Amino acid sequence: MEQRRAERGNAAPAALEELKVQGRKVLVHVPATLDPAQPAPLVLALHGGGGHAEFMADDAHYALQKKADEAGFIVAFPNGYSKLPGEKFATWNAGGCCGDARDRGVDDVAFARAVVAAVQARWRVDAARVFATGMSNGGMMSHRLACEAADVFRAVASVAGTDATDRCTPSRPISVLHIHARDDTHVLFDGGAGPGAFRDTSKVMNFVSVPETVARWVARDRCSGPVRRTLDVPGAFCEVHAGCADGREVQLCVTETGGHSWPGAPTVRRGKPGASTALDANDVIWRFFEQASR
Repeated sequence: MEQRRAERGNAAPAALEELKVQGRKVLVHVPATLDPAQPAPLVLALHGGGGHAEFMADDAHYALQKKADEAGFIVAFPNGYSKLPGEKFATWNAGGCCGDARDRGVDDVAFARAVVAAVQARWRVDAARVFATGMSNGGMMSHRLACEAADVFRAVASVAGTDATDRCTPSRPISVLHIHARDDTHVLFDGGAGPGAFRDTSKVMNFVSVPETVARWVARDRCSGPVRRTLDVPGAFCEVHAGCADGREVQLCVTETGGHSWPGAPTVRRGKPGASTALDANDVIWRFFEQASR
C-alpha cells in the first residue's frame, strides 16, 4: 500500500487523501473536527458501474464529504476495477454484475477488506462501526459485502442496486437498508434491466427485483416482527422489518420519482431526471447506520 496526497489538477478535492490499495486508488476524507485520539466510524462509499472514485467523492453529486463533516465519520471512496490507466469506467464484481470486474472474477470482497485495513492502519477507526454504501453496481457490491464480509461491516446500505449474489451465507446477522425509485430505468423496481442500463447487455444481468432483494434479507436475518412504516411523506416511504436475529434490521425506502439516482443529490448526470427530493439518502443512511451501532 502506498499513500500520497491527491495531486492538484486531478478531480480529487484537496480535502481528500489518496491511498493505493492492491494497485487501486482509494480517496479518503477525514473531517477536520474529528478527535484523533477517539476511534471514528468508517463508511466505504462505492461508485456506480462505469464510474470512478472521484465522481463518488464529488460533493456536487453525492455530498458525502459534507455529511461526514456533519456526522463525524471517515468516508473512503475506493475505485472499482478498471483496465484503463486513469481507472475510469470502473465496475465491481457484485456476483452476477457487472462488466469486466465480474467477467474477470475480480475479488472485490478481498479488496474491500484490504481498504478497511489500510484506513485502519492510517487513522483510528472504530471496528464496531464500519459500514458500506453504494450506488447502483456499488450498491450491489454492498449487498455482496453483507453476504461475505459481515465480520467486518456492521451494516450496509444500497441505493438503486439490488442483490446480485447467487449464494449468500453471512457469518452473522447484518442490518441492510435498500433505497430505490419506482421509476428507475436501469435497475427496474420489479426486476430486469431497463433501457438505461449498459448498452452491452452482456455486461449486466437480469436484475433481481426490489421486493425479492428485501425478502432475501428478511429470511437471512430471520426477521419475524411485523413491517413497520417509519416514514410516509409525499413521494416516499420507508418501512422496517424488525424482530431480526441479534437485533438487526432490514429497511426499505422507496421514492416515487428520481429514476436511477441518489435521493437528495445536488446534481445528477447530464440528461438524467432530477433526483428525488422526497428524502435525503445521506440522512436516511446515516440514521440507519447509527441505529445499527446500538
